[in-house]
Amino acid sequence: MLSFINQKGPFTEGIFRKSASIKSCRALKKKLNAGHKVNFDDESVLVVSSVLKDFLQNIQGSIFSARLYDKWLDVIDQGNEEEKITATQRLVDQLPKANVVLLRYLFGVLHNIEQHSSSNQMTPYNLSVCLAPSILCLLNSGSSAFEKVTKKVSLIQFLIENCLKIFGEDITSLFGENSVSCDNSDITDNSEISDSAYRVSASQ
Repeated sequence: MLSFINQKGPFTEGIFRKSASIKSCRALKKKLNAGHKVNFDDESVLVVSSVLKDFLQNIQGSIFSARLYDKWLDVIDQGNEEEKITATQRLVDQLPKANVVLLRYLFGVLHNIEQHSSSNQMTPYNLSVCLAPSILCLLNSGSSAFEKVTKKVSLIQFLIENCLKIFGEDITSLFGENSVSCDNSDITDNSEISDSAYRVSASQ
């Protein structure tokens, strides 16, 4: 899914913002949960991005780890940009390896999308507004969750804008060539990363 979104998302206006067909999203999730091989060329990128958001929201304890939840939100209160980056890197080092791998691929995709914001209208802020509730969430975070929305959005925006410094400049080449075309004939194991993860999440 991530590789597919990385290729078509940058040229899709409103990617992650526009609604997708609920019926189509359910059909795709059913295929993924059953372990069927999916030909993403037959899927709408809006449907795939919606399913990815659903997957991220249902990761047990959040991809950022429930035990570090408050510390992630505290990053925004750090002094200058360098201090925020240092605090972020320390938190990344405390995450399970699988979480870090997924985050690197995810933010590699988001970086690629925001680099084409003149075409897709999705700036780092717009992406963070759409994704923060899914990426940084606790299913039982209480009444204070709503009050922290602004911090969540600010944090995800900061991570997108500084992802090369945080996750390494090589995240721009995790999928090989960047989205210079909509040909996904070279998609191999990269596209299966989120597929298998979705099945694991759905089984929990």
